[in-house]
Amino acid sequence: MSHSTEAQNHQNQQKHGPRCLPKRIILVRHGESQGNLDTAAYTTTPDNKIPLTQLGLTQGRLAGTHLRNLLSGSNNNNWRVYFYVSPYERTRSTLREIGRAFEREKIIGVREECRIREQDFGNFQVEERMKVIKETRERFGRFFYRFPEGESAADVFDRVSSFLDSVWRDIDMNRLHQEPDDELNLIIVSHGLTSRVFLMKWFKWTVKQFEHLNNLGNCGFRVMQLGQGGEYSLAIHHTEEEMLEWGFSPEMIADQKWRIHANKGEWNENCSWYLDGFFDHLKDSEEEADGKVNDSSSIC
Repeated sequence: MSHSTEAQNHQNQQKHGPRCLPKRIILVRHGESQGNLDTAAYTTTPDNKIPLTQLGLTQGRLAGTHLRNLLSGSNNNNWRVYFYVSPYERTRSTLREIGRAFEREKIIGVREECRIREQDFGNFQVEERMKVIKETRERFGRFFYRFPEGESAADVFDRVSSFLDSVWRDIDMNRLHQEPDDELNLIIVSHGLTSRVFLMKWFKWTVKQFEHLNNLGNCGFRVMQLGQGGEYSLAIHHTEEEMLEWGFSPEMIADQKWRIHANKGEWNENCSWYLDGFFDHLKDSEEEADGKVNDSSSIC
Protein backbone atom coordinates (compact mmCIF):
# COMPACT_ATOMS: atom_id res chain seq x y z
CA MET A 1 0.00 0.00 0.00
CA SER A 2 1.39 3.42 -0.96
CA HIS A 3 2.01 6.22 1.53
CA SER A 4 -0.70 8.34 -0.10
CA THR A 5 -3.23 5.49 0.17
CA GLU A 6 -2.39 4.94 3.83
CA ALA A 7 -2.78 8.65 4.47
CA GLN A 8 -6.15 8.67 2.69
CA ASN A 9 -7.36 5.67 4.72
CA HIS A 10 -6.22 7.37 7.93
CA GLN A 11 -8.03 10.55 6.91
CA ASN A 12 -11.21 8.57 6.15
CA GLN A 13 -11.05 6.85 9.53
CA GLN A 14 -10.68 10.18 11.30
CA LYS A 15 -13.62 11.62 9.37
CA HIS A 16 -15.95 8.61 9.36
CA GLY A 17 -14.72 6.59 12.35
CA PRO A 18 -12.74 3.33 12.41
CA ARG A 19 -13.46 0.71 9.76
CA CYS A 20 -15.97 -1.86 11.00
CA LEU A 21 -15.72 -4.98 8.89
CA PRO A 22 -18.86 -6.96 8.06
CA LYS A 23 -19.25 -10.09 10.14
CA ARG A 24 -20.42 -11.98 7.08
CA ILE A 25 -20.55 -11.50 3.34
CA ILE A 26 -23.16 -13.86 1.91
CA LEU A 27 -23.56 -14.62 -1.79
CA VAL A 28 -27.02 -15.82 -2.84
CA ARG A 29 -28.04 -17.12 -6.25
CA HIS A 30 -31.56 -16.32 -7.46
CA GLY A 31 -34.40 -18.84 -7.25
CA GLU A 32 -35.50 -21.05 -10.10
CA SER A 33 -36.34 -18.92 -13.13
CA GLN A 34 -38.41 -19.61 -16.19
CA GLY A 35 -35.13 -19.83 -18.10
CA ASN A 36 -33.86 -22.56 -15.76
CA LEU A 37 -37.06 -24.47 -16.41
CA ASP A 38 -37.15 -23.96 -20.17
CA THR A 39 -34.26 -22.43 -22.11
CA ALA A 40 -36.67 -21.53 -24.92
CA ALA A 41 -37.72 -18.57 -22.75
CA TYR A 42 -34.54 -16.76 -23.77
CA THR A 43 -35.60 -16.73 -27.43
CA THR A 44 -38.53 -14.37 -26.80
CA THR A 45 -37.79 -12.71 -23.45
CA PRO A 46 -34.76 -10.52 -22.68
CA ASP A 47 -32.51 -12.22 -20.13
CA ASN A 48 -32.96 -9.41 -17.62
CA LYS A 49 -36.75 -9.85 -17.70
CA ILE A 50 -36.89 -13.62 -17.16
CA PRO A 51 -39.18 -14.14 -14.12
CA LEU A 52 -39.06 -16.65 -11.30
CA THR A 53 -41.23 -19.74 -11.36
CA GLN A 54 -43.58 -20.50 -8.48
CA LEU A 55 -40.92 -22.85 -7.15
CA GLY A 56 -38.39 -20.03 -7.42
CA LEU A 57 -40.60 -17.77 -5.31
CA THR A 58 -40.89 -20.49 -2.68
CA GLN A 59 -37.13 -21.02 -2.74
CA GLY A 60 -36.65 -17.30 -2.12
CA ARG A 61 -38.90 -17.35 0.94
CA LEU A 62 -37.15 -20.43 2.34
CA ALA A 63 -33.75 -18.85 1.73
CA GLY A 64 -34.89 -15.78 3.65
CA THR A 65 -35.86 -17.94 6.62
CA HIS A 66 -32.53 -19.78 6.53
CA LEU A 67 -30.57 -16.53 6.29
CA ARG A 68 -32.46 -14.88 9.11
CA ASN A 69 -31.92 -17.92 11.33
CA LEU A 70 -28.23 -17.82 10.49
CA LEU A 71 -27.89 -14.15 11.42
CA SER A 72 -30.07 -14.33 14.52
CA GLY A 73 -28.07 -17.30 15.79
CA SER A 74 -25.23 -14.91 16.55
CA ASN A 75 -24.45 -14.01 20.16
CA ASN A 76 -24.90 -10.35 19.22
CA ASN A 77 -28.59 -9.50 18.87
CA ASN A 78 -27.68 -6.13 17.35
CA TRP A 79 -27.10 -7.65 13.92
CA ARG A 80 -28.24 -5.82 10.82
CA VAL A 81 -28.06 -6.49 7.11
CA TYR A 82 -27.38 -4.52 3.94
CA PHE A 83 -28.38 -5.96 0.56
CA TYR A 84 -26.82 -5.60 -2.87
CA VAL A 85 -28.92 -6.97 -5.73
CA SER A 86 -28.51 -7.51 -9.46
CA PRO A 87 -31.03 -5.49 -11.52
CA TYR A 88 -32.45 -8.60 -13.21
CA GLU A 89 -36.08 -9.47 -12.56
CA ARG A 90 -35.25 -12.89 -11.11
CA THR A 91 -32.77 -11.50 -8.58
CA ARG A 92 -35.03 -8.63 -7.54
CA SER A 93 -37.92 -11.07 -7.07
CA THR A 94 -35.67 -13.38 -5.05
CA LEU A 95 -34.66 -10.47 -2.82
CA ARG A 96 -38.30 -9.51 -2.35
CA GLU A 97 -39.09 -13.02 -1.11
CA ILE A 98 -35.98 -13.15 1.09
CA GLY A 99 -36.99 -9.84 2.65
CA ARG A 100 -40.25 -11.30 3.97
CA ALA A 101 -38.24 -13.02 6.72
CA PHE A 102 -36.68 -9.79 8.03
CA GLU A 103 -38.03 -7.02 10.24
CA ARG A 104 -37.67 -3.50 8.90
CA GLU A 105 -35.36 -2.48 11.74
CA LYS A 106 -32.89 -5.20 10.77
CA ILE A 107 -32.44 -3.95 7.20
CA ILE A 108 -30.03 -1.04 6.79
CA GLY A 109 -30.77 -0.65 3.11
CA VAL A 110 -30.66 -2.09 -0.40
CA ARG A 111 -28.70 -1.08 -3.47
CA GLU A 112 -29.33 -2.26 -7.01
CA GLU A 113 -25.89 -2.92 -8.47
CA CYS A 114 -25.54 -3.40 -12.23
CA ARG A 115 -21.99 -4.76 -11.98
CA ILE A 116 -23.21 -7.99 -10.33
CA ARG A 117 -25.66 -8.80 -13.14
CA GLU A 118 -25.64 -12.07 -15.05
CA GLN A 119 -22.98 -12.78 -17.65
CA ASP A 120 -24.22 -11.28 -20.92
CA PHE A 121 -24.95 -14.05 -23.42
CA GLY A 122 -25.87 -11.77 -26.31
CA ASN A 123 -29.42 -10.41 -26.53
CA PHE A 124 -32.15 -12.86 -27.64
CA GLN A 125 -30.80 -16.40 -27.66
CA VAL A 126 -31.55 -18.84 -30.48
CA GLU A 127 -31.86 -22.18 -28.72
CA GLU A 128 -30.10 -24.42 -31.27
CA ARG A 129 -27.34 -21.88 -31.79
CA MET A 130 -26.74 -21.58 -28.05
CA LYS A 131 -26.25 -25.35 -27.77
CA VAL A 132 -23.43 -25.17 -30.31
CA ILE A 133 -21.95 -22.09 -28.64
CA LYS A 134 -21.91 -23.73 -25.20
CA GLU A 135 -20.26 -26.84 -26.63
CA THR A 136 -17.59 -24.59 -28.11
CA ARG A 137 -17.16 -22.89 -24.73
CA GLU A 138 -16.40 -26.24 -23.10
CA ARG A 139 -13.63 -26.86 -25.64
CA PHE A 140 -12.27 -23.32 -25.42
CA GLY A 141 -12.47 -22.91 -21.64
CA ARG A 142 -15.28 -21.45 -19.55
CA PHE A 143 -13.33 -18.49 -18.22
CA PHE A 144 -11.95 -16.92 -21.39
CA TYR A 145 -14.65 -17.88 -23.90
CA ARG A 146 -16.61 -14.80 -24.95
CA PHE A 147 -20.16 -15.31 -26.16
CA PRO A 148 -20.86 -13.68 -29.54
CA GLU A 149 -22.34 -10.23 -28.78
CA GLY A 150 -21.86 -11.05 -25.09
CA GLU A 151 -19.25 -11.47 -22.38
CA SER A 152 -16.65 -13.90 -21.13
CA ALA A 153 -16.25 -14.81 -17.48
CA ALA A 154 -13.07 -12.73 -17.65
CA ASP A 155 -15.21 -9.70 -18.52
CA VAL A 156 -17.42 -10.45 -15.53
CA PHE A 157 -14.28 -10.66 -13.38
CA ASP A 158 -13.35 -7.10 -14.35
CA ARG A 159 -16.68 -5.58 -13.37
CA VAL A 160 -16.91 -7.65 -10.18
CA SER A 161 -13.46 -6.30 -9.26
CA SER A 162 -14.78 -2.78 -9.71
CA PHE A 163 -17.81 -3.62 -7.58
CA LEU A 164 -15.57 -4.89 -4.78
CA ASP A 165 -13.66 -1.61 -4.80
CA SER A 166 -16.96 0.20 -4.27
CA VAL A 167 -17.93 -2.12 -1.42
CA TRP A 168 -14.71 -1.31 0.40
CA ARG A 169 -15.31 2.41 -0.10
CA ASP A 170 -18.80 1.98 1.35
CA ILE A 171 -17.25 0.32 4.40
CA ASP A 172 -14.37 2.80 4.77
CA MET A 173 -16.64 5.83 4.53
CA ASN A 174 -19.38 4.30 6.68
CA ARG A 175 -21.94 4.74 3.92
CA LEU A 176 -23.84 1.76 5.29
CA HIS A 177 -24.78 3.86 8.35
CA GLN A 178 -23.59 1.22 10.77
CA GLU A 179 -23.78 1.88 14.48
CA PRO A 180 -20.55 0.92 16.30
CA ASP A 181 -22.26 -1.83 18.29
CA ASP A 182 -24.13 -3.30 15.33
CA GLU A 183 -22.99 -6.51 13.66
CA LEU A 184 -23.00 -5.74 9.94
CA ASN A 185 -23.83 -8.43 7.39
CA LEU A 186 -23.75 -7.98 3.62
CA ILE A 187 -26.00 -10.14 1.44
CA ILE A 188 -25.37 -10.08 -2.30
CA VAL A 189 -28.24 -11.48 -4.39
CA SER A 190 -26.80 -12.28 -7.78
CA HIS A 191 -26.20 -15.10 -10.27
CA GLY A 192 -24.28 -18.36 -10.30
CA LEU A 193 -21.30 -17.43 -12.45
CA THR A 194 -21.08 -13.94 -10.99
CA SER A 195 -20.92 -15.38 -7.47
CA ARG A 196 -18.18 -17.83 -8.45
CA VAL A 197 -16.20 -15.01 -10.05
CA PHE A 198 -16.66 -12.95 -6.87
CA LEU A 199 -15.13 -15.77 -4.81
CA MET A 200 -12.34 -16.20 -7.35
CA LYS A 201 -11.45 -12.53 -7.09
CA TRP A 202 -11.68 -12.44 -3.30
CA PHE A 203 -9.61 -15.55 -2.61
CA LYS A 204 -7.21 -15.04 -5.54
CA TRP A 205 -8.02 -18.35 -7.19
CA THR A 206 -6.49 -19.24 -10.54
CA VAL A 207 -8.34 -19.68 -13.82
CA LYS A 208 -7.78 -23.43 -13.59
CA GLN A 209 -9.34 -23.53 -10.12
CA PHE A 210 -12.30 -21.47 -11.32
CA GLU A 211 -13.00 -23.84 -14.18
CA HIS A 212 -13.36 -26.75 -11.75
CA LEU A 213 -16.00 -24.97 -9.65
CA ASN A 214 -19.59 -26.16 -9.73
CA ASN A 215 -22.47 -23.73 -9.93
CA LEU A 216 -24.61 -22.78 -6.95
CA GLY A 217 -28.08 -24.29 -6.88
CA ASN A 218 -31.08 -22.00 -7.10
CA CYS A 219 -31.17 -19.93 -3.89
CA GLY A 220 -27.98 -21.64 -2.77
CA PHE A 221 -25.66 -19.41 -0.79
CA ARG A 222 -22.03 -19.15 0.27
CA VAL A 223 -21.19 -17.61 3.65
CA MET A 224 -17.87 -15.81 3.98
CA GLN A 225 -17.42 -15.19 7.70
CA LEU A 226 -14.85 -13.03 9.43
CA GLY A 227 -12.24 -15.11 11.24
CA GLN A 228 -10.43 -14.39 14.48
CA GLY A 229 -7.56 -12.54 12.83
CA GLY A 230 -9.49 -10.49 10.29
CA GLU A 231 -9.54 -12.82 7.27
CA TYR A 232 -12.73 -14.15 5.71
CA SER A 233 -13.28 -17.89 5.35
CA LEU A 234 -15.91 -20.19 3.90
CA ALA A 235 -14.83 -22.94 6.30
CA ILE A 236 -16.40 -21.30 9.37
CA HIS A 237 -19.96 -21.89 8.22
CA HIS A 238 -19.51 -24.59 5.57
CA THR A 239 -18.16 -28.14 5.91
CA GLU A 240 -15.31 -29.77 4.05
CA GLU A 241 -17.84 -32.08 2.37
CA GLU A 242 -19.75 -29.08 1.02
CA MET A 243 -16.60 -27.50 -0.36
CA LEU A 244 -15.65 -30.75 -2.08
CA GLU A 245 -19.08 -30.81 -3.72
CA TRP A 246 -18.50 -27.25 -4.94
CA GLY A 247 -15.36 -28.39 -6.77
CA PHE A 248 -12.73 -27.19 -4.29
CA SER A 249 -9.37 -28.95 -4.39
CA PRO A 250 -7.80 -30.18 -1.12
CA GLU A 251 -5.41 -27.22 -1.29
CA MET A 252 -8.29 -24.74 -1.60
CA ILE A 253 -10.04 -26.31 1.38
CA ALA A 254 -6.83 -26.18 3.43
CA ASP A 255 -6.51 -22.49 2.58
CA GLN A 256 -10.06 -21.81 3.79
CA LYS A 257 -9.29 -23.56 7.07
CA TRP A 258 -6.07 -21.57 7.44
CA ARG A 259 -8.01 -18.33 6.99
CA ILE A 260 -10.15 -19.02 10.08
CA HIS A 261 -7.23 -18.13 12.37
CA ALA A 262 -5.00 -16.13 10.01
CA ASN A 263 -4.15 -12.53 10.80
CA LYS A 264 -5.14 -9.91 8.27
CA GLY A 265 -2.39 -9.45 5.71
CA GLU A 266 -0.60 -12.73 6.41
CA TRP A 267 0.56 -14.74 3.42
CA ASN A 268 -0.26 -18.43 3.31
CA GLU A 269 3.05 -19.90 2.19
CA ASN A 270 1.48 -23.34 1.85
CA CYS A 271 -0.78 -22.19 -1.00
CA SER A 272 0.67 -23.92 -4.04
CA TRP A 273 -1.02 -21.52 -6.47
CA TYR A 274 0.72 -18.50 -4.93
CA LEU A 275 4.24 -19.69 -5.75
CA ASP A 276 4.77 -23.37 -6.53
CA GLY A 277 2.15 -23.23 -9.26
CA PHE A 278 4.41 -20.89 -11.21
CA PHE A 279 7.92 -22.11 -10.30
CA ASP A 280 9.04 -25.71 -9.96
CA HIS A 281 12.79 -25.13 -9.81
CA LEU A 282 13.29 -22.68 -6.93
CA LYS A 283 16.01 -23.39 -4.39
CA ASP A 284 15.20 -23.15 -0.69
CA SER A 285 18.21 -20.94 0.01
CA GLU A 286 21.10 -19.10 -1.60
CA GLU A 287 23.50 -21.59 -0.03
CA GLU A 288 21.69 -24.51 -1.64
CA ALA A 289 21.86 -22.81 -5.01
CA ASP A 290 25.59 -22.10 -4.59
CA GLY A 291 26.23 -25.67 -3.51
CA LYS A 292 24.59 -27.09 -6.59
CA VAL A 293 26.57 -24.74 -8.81
CA ASN A 294 29.82 -25.87 -7.15
CA ASP A 295 28.86 -29.53 -7.47
CA SER A 296 28.17 -29.14 -11.16
CA SER A 297 31.49 -27.35 -11.74
CA SER A 298 33.44 -30.09 -9.97
CA ILE A 299 31.82 -32.71 -12.18
CA CYS A 300 32.96 -30.82 -15.24
